[in-house]
Amino acid sequence: MNKTDNTAPSTETTSGVGMIRMNDVSKWYGDFQVLINCTTKVDVGEVVVICGPSGSGKSTLIKVINGLEPFQEGEITFDGISVGDQATNLPKLRSRIGMVFQNFELFPHITIIDNINLAQLKVLGRDQDEATKRSMELLERVGLIDQMDKFPAQLSGGQQQRVAIARGLAMDPAAMLFDEPTSALDPEMINEVLDVMTELALEGMTMMVVTHEMGFARRVAHRVVFMDEGRIEEDCSKDEFFSGERGERAQEFLSKILTH
Repeated sequence: MNKTDNTAPSTETTSGVGMIRMNDVSKWYGDFQVLINCTTKVDVGEVVVICGPSGSGKSTLIKVINGLEPFQEGEITFDGISVGDQATNLPKLRSRIGMVFQNFELFPHITIIDNINLAQLKVLGRDQDEATKRSMELLERVGLIDQMDKFPAQLSGGQQQRVAIARGLAMDPAAMLFDEPTSALDPEMINEVLDVMTELALEGMTMMVVTHEMGFARRVAHRVVFMDEGRIEEDCSKDEFFSGERGERAQEFLSKILTH
């Protein structure tokens, strides 16, 4: 794997293109290859939607970007920092990449405000007042300031996911990764989460989103990556993807999901 600069990441993003670069990345779970020679990139301010059938490698693709999953071949860089190099400070790198999971991953035993404060205190070194001020700003932004003293179990699934987004934003990330953020929600709660994500996208946040919400993709994505059996089969603009001129497998997938 090629070496790149492994100094601690700066707090500023590199202007220009290629904030996230992935070149010929392959990953195995034992004898099973889950990612096969995957190559793509995400420019600063770009929104990329990743879609495909279950088991195609979508979630694994974004988890290797911030080192939550190791990979065996290829290279991934985030703002010029090599994710796969052993010299890279992954916790420091992850502090610049917000991550929102399918099942919220909130700490059940502490309040909403403390869930958002925690990483600010432990990773960013903010003091209690500074962290709480930032958390309250973000709870106001996602419409949940009145829930700050409750525990996660007292909130609906849509509310918990909005808290998870606020928690990611509290780290002032350079990019946000979303792993099927609405798949665990009841249908009536999906839009409240997508509305927050749409606002982020329109404000210029760099985002990679694993989702089957094609309406969201049509509204805000710049590009769509379609995966099947561990491979990136399509990587094109959203207009090209929805034009009906893509490969047979992508058209088959779209025909099923758009009529579901």
